[in-house]
Amino acid sequence: MMSRSYTNLLDLAEGNFAALGPAGGGARRRSGSFGMKRMSRVMTVPGTLSELDGEDESEPAATNSVASDVPSSVSGERLLVVSNQLPIVARRRPDGRGWSFSWDDDSLLLQLRDGIPDEMEVLFVGGVRADIPLAEQDEVSQALYDRFRCVAVFLPESLHDRFYHSFCKRQLWPLFHYMLPFASSAPTATSSSSSSSSAPPAGNGRFDRGSWEAYVLANKFFFVLHSPFPSSEIYRTLPVREEILKALLNCDLIGFHTFDYARHFLSCCSRMLGIEYQSKRGYIGLEYFGRTVGIKIMPVGIHMDQLQAVLCLPDRQWRVSELQQQFEGKTVLLGVDDMDIFKGINLKLLAFENMLRTHPKWQGRAVLVQIAKPVRGKGKDLEAIEAEIRESYNRINGEFGRSGYSPVVFIDRDVSSVEKSAYYTIAECVVVTAVRDGMNLTPYEYIVCRQGTPRLESSSEVTGPKKSMLVVSEFIGCSPSLSGAIRVNPWNVEATAEAMNEAISMSDQEKQLRHEKHYRYVSTHDVAYWSKSFIQDLERACKDHFRRTCWGIGLGFGFRVVALDPHFTKLNMDSIVMAYERSESRAIFLDYDGTLVPQTSINKTPSAEVLRIINTLCSDERNIVFIVSGRGRDKLGEWFSSCPKLGIAAEHGYFLRWSRDDEWQTCAQASDFGWMEMAEPVMNLYTESTDGSYIENKESALVWHHQDADPGFGSSQAKEMLDHLESVLANEPVSVKSGQYIVEVKPQGVSKGVIAENILISMKERGKQADFVLCIGDDRSDEDMFENIADVIKRGMVAPKTPLFACTVGQKPSKAKFYLDDTFEVATMLSALAEATDPEPMAGSTDELATSMSSIDIGGEQSQSRGRAFDGL
Repeated sequence: MMSRSYTNLLDLAEGNFAALGPAGGGARRRSGSFGMKRMSRVMTVPGTLSELDGEDESEPAATNSVASDVPSSVSGERLLVVSNQLPIVARRRPDGRGWSFSWDDDSLLLQLRDGIPDEMEVLFVGGVRADIPLAEQDEVSQALYDRFRCVAVFLPESLHDRFYHSFCKRQLWPLFHYMLPFASSAPTATSSSSSSSSAPPAGNGRFDRGSWEAYVLANKFFFVLHSPFPSSEIYRTLPVREEILKALLNCDLIGFHTFDYARHFLSCCSRMLGIEYQSKRGYIGLEYFGRTVGIKIMPVGIHMDQLQAVLCLPDRQWRVSELQQQFEGKTVLLGVDDMDIFKGINLKLLAFENMLRTHPKWQGRAVLVQIAKPVRGKGKDLEAIEAEIRESYNRINGEFGRSGYSPVVFIDRDVSSVEKSAYYTIAECVVVTAVRDGMNLTPYEYIVCRQGTPRLESSSEVTGPKKSMLVVSEFIGCSPSLSGAIRVNPWNVEATAEAMNEAISMSDQEKQLRHEKHYRYVSTHDVAYWSKSFIQDLERACKDHFRRTCWGIGLGFGFRVVALDPHFTKLNMDSIVMAYERSESRAIFLDYDGTLVPQTSINKTPSAEVLRIINTLCSDERNIVFIVSGRGRDKLGEWFSSCPKLGIAAEHGYFLRWSRDDEWQTCAQASDFGWMEMAEPVMNLYTESTDGSYIENKESALVWHHQDADPGFGSSQAKEMLDHLESVLANEPVSVKSGQYIVEVKPQGVSKGVIAENILISMKERGKQADFVLCIGDDRSDEDMFENIADVIKRGMVAPKTPLFACTVGQKPSKAKFYLDDTFEVATMLSALAEATDPEPMAGSTDELATSMSSIDIGGEQSQSRGRAFDGL
């Protein structure tokens, strides 16, 4: 029997909200301008795309994809917020019977609703911060949904321990804060990876029933990381590094608090997945499986209304007066941190001690109040840092303290929001010395509390101009946003001490100016502004996705969302054979590497079976068959020497011959190769300074390869080389292009697309206009061929209603309309065409056509050598 929480999730996924029951008092019913516009479907398929794209839509089980603009049964618009924990506080009732629930007003998840349109329904999916017995989980699940529109996810205790404590807290969290697995306080590789590597998919599997089905239904999906993201050198130590990156790239938008965090993520994508980002009009995007994944950089803000409401509470005003009396005549520096190994509390104490020692004037006058929120975890590292902190503040108080004066006031208990705001109000400076942290909103809260509210203007706690000072670590997320703060490296204790002294010694006028600047930013960039901005960018990022069909391929960490043209289908063998048999003049263009032989094959020589198939196709006088490759003419000529009637277009079409016995034709515009003497020294310069790179010298082109170089450095060098070569060769008849791990310099007007067009034009001029075109390739250079082939009917190059089969190898975004999975399927398809081939000669043999074509260039000029060729290129 399924649990209530599980059936709730299934109903959520299917849009069956009537089954879930009405929303209660705490829920906010919405249906507005963002979220899931009639929540379209994306079907998950373990491994391959369906061949049944054209089946009857009345049989949904037979198809594995629905176009993104097809509405589902779910009407209205809603936003699902998925997190590890729900923004709910759960308490056992005093009588021990049942539970009472309330909103957690301090939760960022709850606060972000202020930036969401009122008409939009918001549902939360996540765990409950309480140990709910199994027997009560169904009742709790229903109550949370009815009253709060929260869908609860319950993990078994053993799975929760592996998923949250072992993997998230002992692996991900330390690693994202730059603690390597071999650090003394970090878990060992053997203890962490073996036991918890299966926890992420297992734990996520439970969230899948809510969040994943919600995603499958959603047409927009974004992820925000409220944590640092480590550099690639740190992140690469994670055993499931690629899996996590690929999973995140299923999103439409990924958010980070700072550019540094985003930069590290982009570097990891480049180094580990080979994906380079592009920046256009201020937006950063990653092209991944046919979608542009947006990268947004925006620090989160605070909830202004909630904090200002606290400032107006009577208890707070009384507490402020009490603290002002307690610290009368003293300059208060304040620290508010979790008791955590990354918060740098002990570094702050050491810096304060150094300030008292090097600036004796503050002895007896300066007080550091350190609020340390109780430990949320456990372990030897936390026990050690607590011991260090105790030893430090006891030493400081022992050395500099006196009757009625304690330099350090250490508070290691839960502090209410009222009391905390009172400390903010009386503090001259807030000091944050975290060595690694996410956003850390303590400085923002301090600024608002120092500003006060209009209702407090007449009270005794607010007198004179508003002023505040901040000393913040450069390693926290809010640091870039606070331009008036004094930024420090917390590891440099002496520099931090000087920053503290500078902050409290600064003139009131300077403090006031800095405070005004900070308050202006904090008050206008609150959490509502943050959530609204994300929604707007998500709309922009998804604008193009609705014109595509989205496929879900694979399971677990192997799941991928692939966006393809709605008309992109697998090439049907029966259809192409039927079209082949009905035609009288056929043009067949075949790429070589990755099409006829696997890209990963060490031996690139064509197999005997490939040669047999090609010879069979060439034996039919109705066929014109060409190998169109980037390889050199000598190698291709050697490999296909046993195919006398095969045409070859080498080096992307710069060299061409119609049959084995013909002379090679070349591009007439590129008879002068003096530009090579200018380009090669530039490439040599970059090759010498880029380990793993090399130059490929072709007869008509120079190609710089950096696939084996350091990904980041190689990419940087490639961009710089591209600019350098474009400048040097600006007046030469060449084009400089970058590709997948290459920079290529070649004559202008040379591409596979151009040569395919010219062959079709030549066939038409000689009375052999094609009425069947097949074009197969696997890489970027073949996309030109697919694009040019698409409109040859409109341009009159082929007969009307000619079947055009532009086919790519592999399931990936392409300008081709068809795909085959691999080289084996390509060989199978070509073999089927070979079996349908009639080898009997016809009137007007291909030999005669090839002879006439080989002596005539596309533009009408005879050519027998490298320097004389057709003008069509």
